[in-house]
Amino acid sequence: MSLSWICQTYSDFFNWNKVKIRYCDGASFAGHPESEVRKGSGLFFRGQIIWETIMNELLSIGMSKAKKALLTGCSAGGLATLIHCDNFRQLLPKGATVKCLADAGFFLNEKDILGNSTMKSFYQDVVQLQGVAKSLHKECLAKMEPSKCFFSSEILKNIKTPVFLVHPAYDFWQIHNILVPQGSDPHRRWKSCRLNIQSCDANLMDTLNNFRSSLLKTVNEFQQRKDIGMFIDSCFIHCQTLMEETWFSPNSPKINDKTIAESVADWFFDRQVVKLIDCPYPCNPTCHNLDFARV
Repeated sequence: MSLSWICQTYSDFFNWNKVKIRYCDGASFAGHPESEVRKGSGLFFRGQIIWETIMNELLSIGMSKAKKALLTGCSAGGLATLIHCDNFRQLLPKGATVKCLADAGFFLNEKDILGNSTMKSFYQDVVQLQGVAKSLHKECLAKMEPSKCFFSSEILKNIKTPVFLVHPAYDFWQIHNILVPQGSDPHRRWKSCRLNIQSCDANLMDTLNNFRSSLLKTVNEFQQRKDIGMFIDSCFIHCQTLMEETWFSPNSPKINDKTIAESVADWFFDRQVVKLIDCPYPCNPTCHNLDFARV
């Protein structure tokens, strides 16, 4: 296998060292409670300590000499990436190029179809249970309650390190858990639509497109920051950077004929400002839309 073939076939990051940190704490590696004994039961949420311990280990075996580094994460890991992005930058040499990529980690503070603040309530419980406030930006905590500072949009406002957002405008996890969570659809109008976006009728698509509009309105605040890159496609999927099929392959999702990997590389290596936002569903034939009805 020739080196030229490898370079043409794989992304700019093909020969990087890669470390995967398994998610295990339930609060994006941000938990740090005052007390772990509640009502006689020992509940151990030590995400922040786990993060610090793993970073110390990686620094001791060579990461302290890194010249380029990209902290990435998907879903709750994407949120963890945003929470720890600036800290990650501080751990590495001043001369190193350090940036962060959050994949499907831009969770919206939106009400569900019944008008309930399901996600907000969930975040309040997590932040209170695990003492997450200690891991959040002090600038945000001075202005609002900790649970609001746990939302990606508020975290991003205070991040100083360059960040790239990979996000599907029709994120199935957010549709299933924020927009149409369990119990919000007693008449089961959303049953088929939640499983396959192709099954959504015009009225339900209007609701999904309004949800997409909320996402675009939220990220629009960061359009003027050149250090923040975006790849927001119109796919019914969640994470897209973990699999080569969606990250960098002949059949990967594209916007303006650019794959996710190519877009991230253009941003990381400062080739160009990347702000790619797709047209509404179903305009993009390169999407890998999931079909849960077939699972």
